[in-house]
Amino acid sequence: MNGCAHASPALLEPAERARQSRRLLLAMTAIGLLLLSAFWQGFVANGAALAQALAAAASLLLASPMLRAAWQSLRAPDLHGLTDLLAALAIVGAWAAGDWVSAALLPILIVLGHALEERSLLGSREAIAALAELSRHRSRRLLPQGGHEDVDNDLLTTGDQIDIRPGDRIPADGRVTEGHSSLDASAVTGEAAPGDVSPGSRVYAGSINLQGRLRMTVERAAADSALGRIIALMREAESAKPRITRFVERHASAYLAMVLAIAAISWFAGRDPQAALAVLVAACPCALVIAAPSVAVAGVAAAARHQILIRGSAFLEELGEVDSLVIDKTGTLTRGQLSVVHIDTQAQAGDTPSAALLAASLAAGSSHPVSRALAALMGASPPESLTDQQETQGMGLSAKHAVGRLALGKPDWLRRNGWIGDAPPARGAILAGLACDGRLLAWFHLADTPRPEAADTLRQLRALGLERQWLLTGDQAAAAEPLAAELGIAQVVSQALPDDKLAHVKAEIAAGRHPLVVGDGINDSLALKAGAVGVALGERGADIAVAAADVVITGDDLRRLATAVRLSRRCGAILRANVAIGLGWTLALTLLAAAGGLGASGAVIAAILHNGSTLAVMINSGRILRFHEE
Repeated sequence: MNGCAHASPALLEPAERARQSRRLLLAMTAIGLLLLSAFWQGFVANGAALAQALAAAASLLLASPMLRAAWQSLRAPDLHGLTDLLAALAIVGAWAAGDWVSAALLPILIVLGHALEERSLLGSREAIAALAELSRHRSRRLLPQGGHEDVDNDLLTTGDQIDIRPGDRIPADGRVTEGHSSLDASAVTGEAAPGDVSPGSRVYAGSINLQGRLRMTVERAAADSALGRIIALMREAESAKPRITRFVERHASAYLAMVLAIAAISWFAGRDPQAALAVLVAACPCALVIAAPSVAVAGVAAAARHQILIRGSAFLEELGEVDSLVIDKTGTLTRGQLSVVHIDTQAQAGDTPSAALLAASLAAGSSHPVSRALAALMGASPPESLTDQQETQGMGLSAKHAVGRLALGKPDWLRRNGWIGDAPPARGAILAGLACDGRLLAWFHLADTPRPEAADTLRQLRALGLERQWLLTGDQAAAAEPLAAELGIAQVVSQALPDDKLAHVKAEIAAGRHPLVVGDGINDSLALKAGAVGVALGERGADIAVAAADVVITGDDLRRLATAVRLSRRCGAILRANVAIGLGWTLALTLLAAAGGLGASGAVIAAILHNGSTLAVMINSGRILRFHEE
């Protein structure tokens, strides 16, 4: 029940989760007892005694763990423990005044606030667990005497020969020794376009084999692979990330000392124990304690209505302080799928079908990502009749057509099939040509196109003060720089691996900035965790990115980023107002009680009056629920 979880979030065990669940169950039970107490008090004749008994039971239900936490804070004092001392002081003061409702309400609100905070701490453990799950797959290790055996990836050692079938995930870093294929390495490098591999090519753990069968030699065991380093660096980034303390906790020690001093002065100066007791009750920090949790509850609810999942109130507060943007390209600013962005058509005979239709018909028989993008050019048109279709994996396709022998593929492959000429500058990430009997028909430029709302999102963020914007991507510069220029991003870092992205985010923080990091893949998870706030796109994002992020956009609209920042800043303004209300009201009431201004029944009157600030804070926090953006 203490003010903040002291264990590392990556080390939360099932027993700790069970304790958290029990605390929430006790809080829910106490709320039920308070509701029964209110009903008995208001609607049952002569029910005041039973109403008081129910409120007292609700108070005692949570008092024991709260007082125990306060005692532990005295034995090992720290910043978080002072919150427990304040809460215990408030409960004891409320008991002394006979205010059982306040004595029960305070720990209930604290438990609910802690539930939000503890939920946010589970993100790190989920992220590391998701990464570990990737590395727990099994591989086909080839035996020296022939045959193979299925082994866990973590048992692979340097020099092992692995058989990689289409659809398999590469289990460790190594080199291809046999076979040709295309790999989807976007999970590790962030590069949208598949990479073609052949004997001698370097491959990384976490990549997916899209087509042909491969044999590879392991050069780094699973723990030392790119994926293994991500797990290790994730733990390092998590442990290095400072714990954010709330405003109330930063000033709790001074507040506690002030309350005790005023109570002591009232006791000894006026010889009036009632005045001292009234000070303790008046200083019950209900409004101060719920100032942040009430804003957090309302803010998280308002964010969820806008398809924004915020993992904890600390991140809700941090969102309002971000002043720079570090954003991924593939799947974040772009759709994550190749499409044809331009066609250079050469002269054709009048009776020859269009080059786009010929290319689409030829590509329709292949599962390669480039072929799928070209096949989409066909639309609703019927495919051309082709025979003798052949595919050279990762290079190109050929087939016979009524007009001649068609070849579709990379420029080098076209040259090997009879075409003579120079390829034009690529206008996208990939260039593919179509030739017929050695005569070029068309060039197809393919790229990962930007989301339609990407430019507007970046403009809104610049208007909110995030004028410093970085594009960090695993793609080649030829694909990244045109996109950045189109979207108005001045700083671009291409071919960035996960640890490169992490280093860049750390450099931003070292420069005194609060970067907002946005991504969707495994390669973004380290940077997401290290940033002031990490935001993942949940609809298409990798599970590890979603688990590592502080904020998840559950829809598929980037403009929610600006909405999240605006909501956070509104919550920050309301939180500051709540703190002012809680401090001002409580201090004024405490000073009035110390001066004897509350009369002989000062403790009871103080208990009644101090609830007014709690109501004011709750009403002020409720304004957040009216936040709305189209």
